[in-house]
Amino acid sequence: MAFDPHREDYQRMGLRFARALDGESPAQAARSFAAFGRRFAQNRDGLPQTDEDRAFHLVAKATTLIDYELPFTDDEHAERLIAQGHAMLDEALKLDPQNPDALRMKMAAGIPNFEGYYDYLASEAEGVRERCERRRHKARSIPGEERSALAAQIALYPYLRWLASLASRAVVCGHNHDAISHARRALELDPTDQADARFTAYLAFAKLEDAAGLEALARTTGRTAVRGATPADAWLAITRCALAYKRLQLDEADHQLDLLAKAYPHAAVTLCAQRELPDGVFARLAVAPFSEDELILAVSEATVLLQEGRDARARGAFGSWVMGRMEPRMTPAERTALELARSQHPNGDRYGTPNA
Repeated sequence: MAFDPHREDYQRMGLRFARALDGESPAQAARSFAAFGRRFAQNRDGLPQTDEDRAFHLVAKATTLIDYELPFTDDEHAERLIAQGHAMLDEALKLDPQNPDALRMKMAAGIPNFEGYYDYLASEAEGVRERCERRRHKARSIPGEERSALAAQIALYPYLRWLASLASRAVVCGHNHDAISHARRALELDPTDQADARFTAYLAFAKLEDAAGLEALARTTGRTAVRGATPADAWLAITRCALAYKRLQLDEADHQLDLLAKAYPHAAVTLCAQRELPDGVFARLAVAPFSEDELILAVSEATVLLQEGRDARARGAFGSWVMGRMEPRMTPAERTALELARSQHPNGDRYGTPNA
């Protein structure tokens, strides 16, 4: 249920358009709103909007370039995409200088190390919360219960994304207790967990070898999160597998791999490849639940577990064990594709993913 910037842009503009129709009769308003989708797609600039709306639209467009196109382009075109994306973020900040998403995305590229970026996010979090709370309070005065509720929810989204980024960076920097605290704060504000903060918390609990904490959070979010608890998502299965492996409960670890293989297509080749992808800068990439892409994303984020105590092949003990268990499950076609990818990138892929 990760944030989709274009869906959010549509929701923002839809709310603005609906407010512009408040003086019309119900029949007239219904006819006007029926054409909103077409107008949004074909002539967005002609719709009622503020500088804040225009700024978020630029953030959404920059996200497409930086998060969804850049990781899969070649080096020849990468610099052009980066320049275009950052030009859009600069323009967004001219329109809305305090836009939290644009500020966070700009600083992600401007601070050269993980710890520095984490410190920036931590130092600015309270200011972002205050700005989002003011906007949420204002949104609650919008006429119409449903519109008011949606507007208030959207007003809080940038802070939820800030907390999710803070939690994710905390895990990378080894601040696992802090990561859990940031994720819990996001879950308190949004029990449905649109930010998928629980996934990051699962990784932090596994790093701390806190199985009880992991299961307690899984039970809670299983009742409240949009996706529920069944079947277990990739992050939960991988962290359970890692903890079982550390306890030498290999039957249980194997069981978790079985669950992954049943829930996700091409799980064997994904768990053998263990690709490490760049994190989404706007938010965790929005991919279909229980898709191959979701498992690829979860495995990438679980690098902190898979590569602990890296060996001569640049694999951690757990990562090597997972590969050994899943290699026999690959189909001949999957094996051929993986071998081809490794031959094309003998020292690892362009994101530093090591080969076995």
